[in-house]
Amino acid sequence: MIVVICGPPGAGKTTLATRLRKTLAARGQPTELVHSDDYSRRTYDRLYERVRDAAAGTIAIVDGTFYRRSWQTQFRTLSPLRFVHVTASLETCLERNRERDDPIDEQGVHVVYREFSEPEADVRIDTDECPADEAVARILAAMGSWGWVESREG
Repeated sequence: MIVVICGPPGAGKTTLATRLRKTLAARGQPTELVHSDDYSRRTYDRLYERVRDAAAGTIAIVDGTFYRRSWQTQFRTLSPLRFVHVTASLETCLERNRERDDPIDEQGVHVVYREFSEPEADVRIDTDECPADEAVARILAAMGSWGWVESREG
């Protein structure tokens, strides 16, 4: 299963993706977390290749803005794949960006926020209203409804 966690910079994607990976790993589920920030060129092509080639039985969690419709469309060719759209107010995104160790240019936050093509999402989470632990619980519940069967070690 592939879970794409997308949204504007500062919405909380990395926080949710990291917590989801840790939760799944603690439950014995093979999981790979791939961040768009790990690539500086051909970002979405390289993310696509990495996820496409993920090991069978591994849940791939992809963390990226996916603000362009073409990137969303490219990933929809992979199966099984689900989109989680994470959002927050522009003010929240800007404030969280300022708090990062390596903030992106604020103009970039504005551009992505303004030009974001909202995906056909399977789950929508507004992190202004939904705390991270509750958001991860919602994603896990949705994964169960998508046919993910939790593996248990031992």
